[in-house]
Amino acid sequence: MKLPRRQLLHLTAGAVAVSAVSRIARAQAYPTRPVRVIVPFAPAGTTDIAARLMGQWLSERLGEQFVIENRPGGSTTIGTEAVVRAPADGYTLLLVTTSSAINTTLFENKLNYNFLRDIVPIAGIFRVPNVMVVHPSVPAKTVPEFFAYAKANPGKINVESPGAGTSSHLAGELFKLMTGVDMVHIQYRGNGPALIDLLAGQVQVGFDTMPASIEYIRAGKLRALAVCTAMRSHALPDLPAVGEFVPGYESSGYFGFGAPAGTPAGIIEKLNKEVNAGLADPKLKTQLADLGGITLGGSSADFRTLISEETEKWRKVIRAANIRPE
Repeated sequence: MKLPRRQLLHLTAGAVAVSAVSRIARAQAYPTRPVRVIVPFAPAGTTDIAARLMGQWLSERLGEQFVIENRPGGSTTIGTEAVVRAPADGYTLLLVTTSSAINTTLFENKLNYNFLRDIVPIAGIFRVPNVMVVHPSVPAKTVPEFFAYAKANPGKINVESPGAGTSSHLAGELFKLMTGVDMVHIQYRGNGPALIDLLAGQVQVGFDTMPASIEYIRAGKLRALAVCTAMRSHALPDLPAVGEFVPGYESSGYFGFGAPAGTPAGIIEKLNKEVNAGLADPKLKTQLADLGGITLGGSSADFRTLISEETEKWRKVIRAANIRPE
């Protein structure tokens, strides 16, 4: 029997209303079981520590365990794809990093996903500065002095990085592009080997992450010239920013949470609220600051804007420097 149009519309509207109420109820109840947080890096690094700090906070606030699962490899693409393929139900999250923005261009047409389309941002957690450091044998003590030294020695200064396409590598390439200095890039397999050669004077300069280099700076084994964030860092308050000498220069790593596209908006909003509450908590804020981080926070839309801007920024650098993945 064919229903009258008015009755059909009424039933359809009722079904939509019931569905909406159901989604809201699920979001309010969330989580009802443990949540996986996939970290696309090996354990013990800055990314892993930040994820575990936030995971502990969310576990305590929401009453279910947020379990950290390390999925390193493929320059973070393995862990990212695992989240992209996971059910969009809020029970699999991704620790998003700068690598996501870099990989969009670095592995263009080689990824099995589109990050901006397939991952919905939840909230930014914090940024970690890169630091421009030199071996003590380098005569320059400031960025302008280094600029003059590099101009006087074109092609004779080696700049290290833990690998092609890493944030340290791109920070150095951005510096070269914006200043016109001629330095030779020497890539290593990880921060450890790169810093060993920098400490030994085999290479002269690096744009390393603050957590990797800060103890060597404090011990006087490396000389820091500037932080690479737009503003000075509280961790090294007397150190200027590169941007004070090279207007517009900025390079730092960012961290945040994301989820598979299609995850209910109510769950995204709930997680965003709790992440922001954590970033306002004095104890957690101090713990993140000890990692050299500058807290982000804000809305899901704010984090999406940051990711989009970083994707476009590093696209230009990768293409201008003709960088290819290892």
